[in-house]
Amino acid sequence: MIRRLARPLIGAAFVGAGVEGLRDIDRRSERARAYGVGQPVTVSRAVAGTQIGAGLLLAANRFPRLAAFALVLTVVPDAATGHAFWAEKDSDAKRTQRSLFTRDVGLLGGLLVATADTGGRESVPHRAARASRQARKAAAKQAQRLS
Repeated sequence: MIRRLARPLIGAAFVGAGVEGLRDIDRRSERARAYGVGQPVTVSRAVAGTQIGAGLLLAANRFPRLAAFALVLTVVPDAATGHAFWAEKDSDAKRTQRSLFTRDVGLLGGLLVATADTGGRESVPHRAARASRQARKAAAKQAQRLS
């Protein structure tokens, strides 16, 4: 029940951020250029597109772990370049940027949980280990029958 509510909420936040990023591509690309990013317009569009696409996938519960991981990759640089409160001189601007940075860090935490969440199913390594144990037992039984 919680997954059905949490994933669309997190996904919607990123869809909104991605759309806003496309609307404000000049500011985002200028910010990326200031941090030495090559082809800042292309990179800014790619980040915004990833936020929209992966946000929609997460909201629709399609490939949720992969979508959450893709969003994790967009949050870190976006938070560091977009909300650099440590570089602000004005106290009001610093407070606003710190708040937005903290929000991004909170979203990052939610995405990390979503990346690790298997939805109650076994993880691939756990399934592989269980299948290996079962195969060994079956092979041992078969070897006993043949001897």
